[in-house]
Amino acid sequence: MTFLLECTVKTSAILVIALSSLPLLRKRSAAVRHCVLAVAIGLAAVTPVLSLVMPSWNVNPGFSDALRVAPVEETRDEPAEASAASAALPDRPAHLAEMIWLIGVSLGTLILLTGLARLARVASVSQPMGDGHWTELAATISREYGLQRRVRLLQSQNPSILVTWGVLRPALILPAGADAWPEARAAIVLRHELAHVRRLDWMVQMTAQALRVTYWFNPLLWVACHRLRLESEVACDDAALSSGISGPDYAAHLLDLARALKNLNKAWSAALPMAGPSTTERRFSAMLNPALNRQALTRRALVATMVVLSGITLPVAAFHTGTQNAPLMLSGTVYDASGAVLPGVNLTLEDAQQVTWQATTSSSGRFEFASIGPGRYVLNASLAGFRSLRHEFELRQTRDWDQPITLQVGTLQETITVTARRTPGSRPSPASAQLRVGGSIRPPRKIQDVKPVYPQSMRDAGIEGVVPMEAAIGRDGTVVSVRVVSAQVHPELAIAAVDAVRQWRFDSTLLNGEPVEVVMTVSVRFSLTD
Repeated sequence: MTFLLECTVKTSAILVIALSSLPLLRKRSAAVRHCVLAVAIGLAAVTPVLSLVMPSWNVNPGFSDALRVAPVEETRDEPAEASAASAALPDRPAHLAEMIWLIGVSLGTLILLTGLARLARVASVSQPMGDGHWTELAATISREYGLQRRVRLLQSQNPSILVTWGVLRPALILPAGADAWPEARAAIVLRHELAHVRRLDWMVQMTAQALRVTYWFNPLLWVACHRLRLESEVACDDAALSSGISGPDYAAHLLDLARALKNLNKAWSAALPMAGPSTTERRFSAMLNPALNRQALTRRALVATMVVLSGITLPVAAFHTGTQNAPLMLSGTVYDASGAVLPGVNLTLEDAQQVTWQATTSSSGRFEFASIGPGRYVLNASLAGFRSLRHEFELRQTRDWDQPITLQVGTLQETITVTARRTPGSRPSPASAQLRVGGSIRPPRKIQDVKPVYPQSMRDAGIEGVVPMEAAIGRDGTVVSVRVVSAQVHPELAIAAVDAVRQWRFDSTLLNGEPVEVVMTVSVRFSLTD
């Protein structure tokens, strides 16, 4: 979620610059203003990728060195339950925000895909326009515009559809009855729609809508998408008017089309409607103003726009806020299996570059590692009489910065060698004489079950976890010992799980008809529900 928020800030900065420049470009053509918005949206779309691959810079010049600062071994006393609660509770707002964002993205994607699916279905049932004045006029205008791609002319059975869509195989879907239009109206429609194809407006509009789906919560995207569509329509109007069509005649035909297409379904947002009601009023004002600049976009203006906006975008993409990867304090408490804190535990933290930090727990069992950034680490802990711990884990920016650790009692091992004189004349027995073939085993059946009780303090703190254990079942079916096999378990959860497992009872495990001891792995999951 932190990365999404940072990308939101960066894309907003790019869009603010682009939108703020539009008033300064009011004397330039709509094609130039549309180019500024299109390039800004394209750069905003690739900003997350640039942020990941470009060398980063931030407002804290000493940050890179701070990650390698020797650890501070001073510790502070803090109750274990308060520490665990502060570590667990901040995650819930982040998860809620992620869920809300995913719901918005899913709805936006569904709407966009629905529009594309309906558009594809209408195109599939539409009939190609036969040879006549439409196809001849389209060929003439395509040559005039320098279009190399062939544009399919389709006639729908719906009288309210007039849209252009597609890039490699662009299509113009005309409404029912279009074959009876006068040639003047057909020329206006073709000049406008083929201008969309020449300018690749559908691809630009789809990029903008995909970006708006991702950042649906950002009002700047909605403003930019609306302005992008408006400037696109005005630029195509300018292309048609530049061919010699008078403004009043063009406006009259556009008004008739807007009346005929007033029932245009919103699902056609995946296409480019010529007479959309949200842009008609501004376009009338523009086409009836003979003093407006109607020049087409030049290659020089396109290159200049890309250079200027890229020069702004690259530093913005490389910028990271001071808290994105800022060094933080990794702290925690070390307990023994009974839940008591352990002072004097030696801990070593090592990162992926094998840089190490050292710390020792205080009298309250607390430890701290200073100047730690997000990433993968290996934590080692040792204390005489306890099993050594080696734990690999990953720290993220918004969680896991307080680590409860439990050390288990160490195992004792003793080796005894018994020697005696060999009896004279004795020989070693063949190996085969010592073999007993077995394998007949009857697993134990539980005859008494006790469910673990969720500790109230852990419920109040919102702490969840899984307690993996090994339980030894004696020959008589009683649980003779229980051992927690993970250090990343809060001791209160471990005690609750162990207390329950110790009360289980089984019938005997039989191996070849004889009762034997058996080791059973047990996993108790403590989870909270809303």
